[in-house]
Amino acid sequence: MIQPEPVDDRPVDPARQHGSVQLAVSTVIFAMRQDGDDEHHSLWLPLVRRLREPYRGMFALPGGPLSPDLSLEKSAGSTLERATGLVPGYLEQLYAFGRVHRTSGPEDEASEAVTPPCERVVSVVYWASIPATEVGHTRVHENIQWMRADALPRLAFDHNEIVDYALYRLKNKVEYSRIAHSFLGEEFTLAELREVYEAILGRRLDPANFRRQIAASKSIIDTGKRIEGTRHRPPRLFRYDHTQAFADQGPLGMYRAAAHDAAVKRGEAT
Repeated sequence: MIQPEPVDDRPVDPARQHGSVQLAVSTVIFAMRQDGDDEHHSLWLPLVRRLREPYRGMFALPGGPLSPDLSLEKSAGSTLERATGLVPGYLEQLYAFGRVHRTSGPEDEASEAVTPPCERVVSVVYWASIPATEVGHTRVHENIQWMRADALPRLAFDHNEIVDYALYRLKNKVEYSRIAHSFLGEEFTLAELREVYEAILGRRLDPANFRRQIAASKSIIDTGKRIEGTRHRPPRLFRYDHTQAFADQGPLGMYRAAAHDAAVKRGEAT
């Protein structure tokens, strides 16, 4: 026999009863960059220095309160544009982070103090990629700094956990999707594409095996052009087959795609 749930008849704290929950949008923005004289590229992301408490002076992911006039996607895109001045090559919702005390400052965390109810913040987090050809056009500001994704300092709030989760999702997604192409320009070499995979997976890949796997995927098209001016045989330039999606957008994306296809068949799609 199923026992009924016990009733919590303790008096409600008036402060908690009238507290509010704020919605925010943050974006993890990945791009391929070189570290000084290192010839290899690695994953980097831009971070913003906080100018007020809590965590004043520490770096955090770009983000802010959700505007009542913008969709979640447009809010995420606007945070990316404010931080970098760029448009993403790919944008996907990552997760919603809403632990009760996630906006407490370091002192509050150490003392396990209770966060005032008005400071409860739930963040809808997106992750985005920036094509390598656009990284050089990134907005420059003293409070915006690019950092290697695998060598981050302690960030404000729970943003280290968010970045770690974004990297975990990216590593899994690159194994079954073509998301790596979103980090490149319109045309690229196989070596450049392999370098993206290596940066995401954190290991070197055999060039011959990689070439065979990419050929089997039929995701790229030979442009018939080569890079001139190299010491060795000029490498071929390829482009992504735009008839294929970079990656699935999850259950909601699959539903929307199916609904769009159905509308096309009915002649209702715009």
